[in-house]
Amino acid sequence: MSRALLIVDVQNDFTEGGALAVAGGDAVASGITAFLADRAGDYDAIIASRDWHDVDGDNGGHFSDAPDFVDTWPMHCVAGTDGAEYDPLFVTDAVTHHIRKGQGKPAYSMFEGVTEDGLTVGAVLTAGGVLSVDVVGIATDHCVRASALDAIEHGVRVRILTDLIAGVAAEPSEAALAELAHAGAELVESTEA
Repeated sequence: MSRALLIVDVQNDFTEGGALAVAGGDAVASGITAFLADRAGDYDAIIASRDWHDVDGDNGGHFSDAPDFVDTWPMHCVAGTDGAEYDPLFVTDAVTHHIRKGQGKPAYSMFEGVTEDGLTVGAVLTAGGVLSVDVVGIATDHCVRASALDAIEHGVRVRILTDLIAGVAAEPSEAALAELAHAGAELVESTEA
């Protein structure tokens, strides 16, 4: 059975010091790096996504000067800026596919993005015969949630590695994990994966 690791948005703007910093983001970045050092060989594909928003315009209403932090946000992860780059604690050597999402429009799920060659995550999973994915990254209550739900919709078995995720806020993160479990995802720590 082919397996993939989905690494969601481990970027400078989402880790400590970033425009939309998530507490624990750096710990997630270094934790994923340590996990990959030991376990990269367990996966047939390792797919990492990044928000990659256009520098001009509001990206389909995604950016706002008066954000509600639900549907609208301060400017973040603008293409070509340091904020859009991977957190330096996340070593990407083992990544097989890099996904960019949110180019000119809101995009929470990595399934909405594409590789430089124009491949979607769904196409990569299907081509590789992937039947099982593990999901890690930032933020539990937004892009991790959306990516994992889309993976379930794609028809693969989904596990959330709960020690390798960080959320914006505790209550919506707990609600997101409950929603994912109800939808069929398994919640496990990376040591159990």
